[in-house]
Amino acid sequence: MKGWPLTFVLAAVFALCVGPFYWLAMAATHANSEIFSSTPKFYPGDQLGANTAKLEESIGLVNVLGNTLFVATVQASIAIVVALLAGYAFAKFEFRGRNAFFVLLLSTLVIPGGVTIIPIFEMMNDLGLIDTFPALILPNLTVPFGIFLMRQSLLAVPDELLDAARVDGAGELRVLWRVVVPVMRPVLAALGVFLFLGAWNDFLWPLIALRTPEMYTLPVALATLQAQARTDFGQVMVGTAISSLPMMILFLVLQRQFISGLLAGATKG
Repeated sequence: MKGWPLTFVLAAVFALCVGPFYWLAMAATHANSEIFSSTPKFYPGDQLGANTAKLEESIGLVNVLGNTLFVATVQASIAIVVALLAGYAFAKFEFRGRNAFFVLLLSTLVIPGGVTIIPIFEMMNDLGLIDTFPALILPNLTVPFGIFLMRQSLLAVPDELLDAARVDGAGELRVLWRVVVPVMRPVLAALGVFLFLGAWNDFLWPLIALRTPEMYTLPVALATLQAQARTDFGQVMVGTAISSLPMMILFLVLQRQFISGLLAGATKG
């Protein structure tokens, strides 16, 4: 397919992908009564400031954003370290049952997340952590996909490179930090984006674990807007647009590392 047919197909796909985000951005600038009027609003309005102010009044936007940013940053940072250490052990250390443990780890990928919610809730409740940030962070520190990605990528790092550092007197942690981490930067960036966005968009577990509005993350806070008797979709659109910004910014800034990191993890082994 060449010429204008290909151009038409690509333009149609682009419109399907970008169209909803454009409408979301435009709807965020209009009043609730204008969003679903008989005339579609595909142009900017003048209610963005008013909608944002009402959203701040309704859910405490600044506080909610701070909660979400804190949880996502801490959770992703620790999970990356855990995945790197576990992947390094599976890839570079010989120990009894290594392959069996790795297969067992991979088998957890097929377990639906909903199956573990009740046991995790009971554990967090027994520890007195319900309605706290640790209740959101602790259950998500071990990510099987992240360990798998690290292990597959580390298999491509030559053992001779690590042995040379050990001969120079470097311990395992120093080898990991000085030799492995610089080589693994694209994969670490890809995993970091994946984990951060997963924590940023997480809805079900925060909805169950949090009880006070002051502790809510952004997805949970936005859901409370739609639980009201009369939903102000102007506020919802502003909140949804703000929620989508980190995904767009991170992917645009780190798209090269994200794609190369995932490809590296998928093709090594």
